[in-house]
Amino acid sequence: MSGRPQKHSLTLKGHRTSVSLETEFWTAFREIADTEGKPINVLASEIDAARETDVGLASAIRVFILRRFMDR
Repeated sequence: MSGRPQKHSLTLKGHRTSVSLETEFWTAFREIADTEGKPINVLASEIDAARETDVGLASAIRVFILRRFMDR
């Protein structure tokens, strides 16, 4: 585990943005997207639309992933 976030570009609502997550979170995020049959940008857009305005997108994605694994 590296512990260092890696920045990746995502497209949300037609706009490019970058999100920094640790490698393990990127791997888990892609697995969830694949399981749901959705492109990662679509899943990120759904998380973005549901998050509170004072919560960063990277944090919202991490919490989404954590909750998904806790629900298993």
